[in-house]
Amino acid sequence: MCYTAASNLKKKEIETRFQVQMEDAEYTPYYSVSAFLYPKLPVICSDHQEEAKLIRWGLIPHWVKSHDQLKDIRMQTLNAKCETIFEKPSFRTLASRKKCCVIVNGFFEWQTNGKAKQPYFIYLKNHEPFAFGGLWDEWADIDTGEIIRTFSVITTPSNPMMEKIHNVKLRMPLILEPGKERDWLNAVDREATQQFLHPFPEQMMDAHKVSKLVSGRSGDPNVPEVQEPLAEEPVQGSLF
Repeated sequence: MCYTAASNLKKKEIETRFQVQMEDAEYTPYYSVSAFLYPKLPVICSDHQEEAKLIRWGLIPHWVKSHDQLKDIRMQTLNAKCETIFEKPSFRTLASRKKCCVIVNGFFEWQTNGKAKQPYFIYLKNHEPFAFGGLWDEWADIDTGEIIRTFSVITTPSNPMMEKIHNVKLRMPLILEPGKERDWLNAVDREATQQFLHPFPEQMMDAHKVSKLVSGRSGDPNVPEVQEPLAEEPVQGSLF
């Protein structure tokens, strides 16, 4: 699955790369952040494609009736499997008309070797910002009436590179081909949507081992060092 991302981009980078205006709000760049913290990330939604807004990770379906129900459901909607987005109650009404692009510059996954787990930082080979394909929804807080917009990251089966890294779950985020982001946002039926639901080509990706700082157990993982290669790993080059 995809639960740890990096979005430490400058506003100008986002605006230039995706041809949008960045929302005029306080923006926290993340070198590493866990989805379980429900962070706000820059996101382009299908209804306002000219703007990147800061939206919270962890989708709250519009039909949620209580805060207790919200807590139970939100833990299950950080990701959405591409195979079931047209069937699952949390996603099926969103899959055609409420798509989004989650702007990042990388993500983290763990390789399992027996009891040991080695984290990797994964990114595009050209080191450019890119977007996860996601779904969004709006929920009206039952106590305050506040309209809260949230998102879920869609996942696909792993490509061969990701199979070796994320070697237990065998999943990866839906990465949109650069330049095709608006095609994704404008795919308004099942057939058009399914054309995007496949693993991103491994030839366009790279990765390296990183320290276990990303786990957050030994300090704040939101620091530049969290993305740096381990000493025995080169900064660039093929993983395998």
